[in-house]
Amino acid sequence: MVEKKIKDDYKENVKKYHPKTPYFFNCLKAFLVGGVICAFGQVISNLYENVLNLSEETASSSTVATLILISAILTGLGVYDKIGQFAGAGSAIPVTGFANSMTSAALEHRSEGLVFGVATNMFKLAGSVIVFGTVAAYVVGMIRFLLLQTYTG
Repeated sequence: MVEKKIKDDYKENVKKYHPKTPYFFNCLKAFLVGGVICAFGQVISNLYENVLNLSEETASSSTVATLILISAILTGLGVYDKIGQFAGAGSAIPVTGFANSMTSAALEHRSEGLVFGVATNMFKLAGSVIVFGTVAAYVVGMIRFLLLQTYTG
């Protein structure tokens, strides 16, 4: 009983002095930064289509590759980490966030060598993301298939 009272008192004291989390402000920053990243990607895509006369499909693939390259370079320079600290989830846009994660893992283990440090640790993260993406795509596809069978058959 006494222990529970002490724990409860401790929790109350911690709550009293713990700063309030600015949820609205954090969401606003994430929304704005994520929107800027997406708008930048759209600008790149439009440039590829209108200036280089690429097809929409080719321009979208080139845009993804460009965003990955820019994200990897910014991660290597330490800029993307600062963006992530400011924007939180807004910097985790799938393409740039994934490139940041892979580049960070590679940079973190570069002292272990090119193959056993950079390559193996970089692809540890990629493997789990690819597996999750494949399983999620399968589940969503099966749900869609079952829904279409229910409504059309």
